[in-house]
Amino acid sequence: MGIFDKLFNKKQSQAPVKERTPLTIEVGDIVTYDLVEYEVVGKITYRSHGYEWFGYQLLEGHDTIWLSAEMDDELELGMYEKINLSVTSPFPKQLTYQDKTYDLDEQGEASVVGEGRSRNINGQTIQYAEYGDNEEEHFLSVESWGNEIEVSYGYPIEAYEIKIIAGSKEIEEEM
Repeated sequence: MGIFDKLFNKKQSQAPVKERTPLTIEVGDIVTYDLVEYEVVGKITYRSHGYEWFGYQLLEGHDTIWLSAEMDDELELGMYEKINLSVTSPFPKQLTYQDKTYDLDEQGEASVVGEGRSRNINGQTIQYAEYGDNEEEHFLSVESWGNEIEVSYGYPIEAYEIKIIAGSKEIEEEM
């Protein structure tokens, strides 16, 4: 069977592609947000005291953003991008970014599992903190990865603002 046969031959035995939700996105999927298509190149699963949430690394050209997804009482989604903000450990009760004050909402420790570009973090345990502004319109997420502390700036989004297209791993694996 040639390459064109593989691409254009519809096999009856192929399993249908599962519909994706913000909690089932996989590396290789495409996420459309704000009229831009991003490839999911990394996925981090965070686990803390039986609770689980996800961070998806989205890439378009040279631009990287992060989609966070968690099921609390309801689905909570946020878009984040890394920023340069100096934070020390232990994490403070307040942070200031762009003349706005952010108060500590929660902090803790989580074990992480990475996939795709994030696979090198498997088995690590991180310290994290979440901060919010008074209007709950913007957030700062702080993660301590050993000697490095990363800070991301984000805001909440609704599920209808993104579209998820399942990746084509089956076609790639057959070639």
